[in-house]
Amino acid sequence: MRSTIFEEIKRMNEYQSEFWSSRDLAKVLEYVDYRNFLLVINKAKEACKNSGQVIHNHFVDVNEMVSLGSGAERLIETIYLSRYACYLIIQNSDPAKEVVALGQTYFAIQTRRQEKTDQLIEDSKRLNLRDDISKHNTSLAEAAENAGVENYGKFQNYGYKGLYGGLDANDIHEKKGLKKSQKILDHMGSEELAANLFRATQADAKLRREKIRGEMNANLTHYAVGQKVRKTIEELGGTMPEELPVADGICKAKTRIKKVKDKKIILAKNEYEK
Repeated sequence: MRSTIFEEIKRMNEYQSEFWSSRDLAKVLEYVDYRNFLLVINKAKEACKNSGQVIHNHFVDVNEMVSLGSGAERLIETIYLSRYACYLIIQNSDPAKEVVALGQTYFAIQTRRQEKTDQLIEDSKRLNLRDDISKHNTSLAEAAENAGVENYGKFQNYGYKGLYGGLDANDIHEKKGLKKSQKILDHMGSEELAANLFRATQADAKLRREKIRGEMNANLTHYAVGQKVRKTIEELGGTMPEELPVADGICKAKTRIKKVKDKKIILAKNEYEK
């Protein structure tokens, strides 16, 4: 029996994202009664929830039109599954079946590959955003100085307090479990970095556009911008920045990307020398 059978039933949507149909997967896993397979799916959903994932991101209920033997068509209920959902389903299926054992190997390997790809994408986003924040913080510091700010650390804390619900830099360090020597920005994921980049660019623009003058006025402007960004995140249903997970050091992200680039260079060189 070939593990590629799971590739054969894989589908792609209009955004070129892969997914599997629960009906197709049930047949491959040799479930004659689809209702019995739904019991396995329910266990997989529970495992998904317990792992901290959003269930509907991996299990999507749909109605699908299928052809009958007579040439007629009818709607049936099915579930579109992500690769991770399939992995959880396989883990909760009967391990005595040969096809289940194959599926465990297939989805474990493919899930790990996807995790590595996702990690590299996240690393690249982090590096780009971190570089952008460094540039915009320089511009923000200039705008703050023009407004009359003398204590730049205090000015920055006003921005943090607005965005982080009253937490200043020291509070964020403590909340995130960072050492004093570790820079907050170097341990932010891309989502948190993007929020801080928006705060910095908008505070910079507002100080210049409205010609804010006076240190306290500049501080309050930075605080208000931080609050507005926080409010936007809340309205969109996002996670507050202080609750986002701590990322490993930005240097580690650079190292991972460099390793991939070096590996590609070596492979290209070996191919050229053949």
